[in-house]
Amino acid sequence: MHVKKTTVVSVLVMFLALPSAIAQTAPTTAPTPLTAEERESALKQFQSTRDNFLKSIAGLSQKQWTFKSAPDRWSVAEVAEHIAVSESTLFGLVQQRIMPSPAAPDKREQVKGKDQMILEKMPDRSHKAQAPEFLRPTGRWATEADLTKAFEDSRKTTMDYIRTTNDDLRDHFFDHPVFGPLDGYQWLLLISAHSARHTAQIEEVKADPNFPKE
Repeated sequence: MHVKKTTVVSVLVMFLALPSAIAQTAPTTAPTPLTAEERESALKQFQSTRDNFLKSIAGLSQKQWTFKSAPDRWSVAEVAEHIAVSESTLFGLVQQRIMPSPAAPDKREQVKGKDQMILEKMPDRSHKAQAPEFLRPTGRWATEADLTKAFEDSRKTTMDYIRTTNDDLRDHFFDHPVFGPLDGYQWLLLISAHSARHTAQIEEVKADPNFPKE
């Protein structure tokens, strides 16, 4: 999945150029944390997609792990690597790019209804897209166990953040190339939905008639 590489440098430069008196008198708005319902809903999604992914790769032999239905198709190992590397990359986007950006509560209307849209549209594999180079599999982890641990560590970090953060995720935004503007919470939902999408891809590989029996 492609993530736009925009920058907040120009925004920071403009802010630093402001006279100190203006910066001191600028109105501030207290952060609005997630509701209990939002936390519970997101955590439920993350737990479910975690369990489904781990189930999809459990107990595979080396032949099954590396099987490719065609030279230009990904193996289970490659799809799993894409899921794992995307976990940390997309969460990094939320923490390092989205949340440090200026709050823009006036944009809330633009993203209404997109929570459910992400959960429904992202896993839909009737629409295909090429992953950007930095999210493509390159054999980052030597073994399935190493990859699984990396995924588990990233997923735990994200879920702990959702469970405890007081960040105003609903007031910070970043454009998605397909879905348009999304708030921070919706970007988190997208991480979970992204793993669901590619867990379905793993099941497609396993359903191939030539997939090794053992």
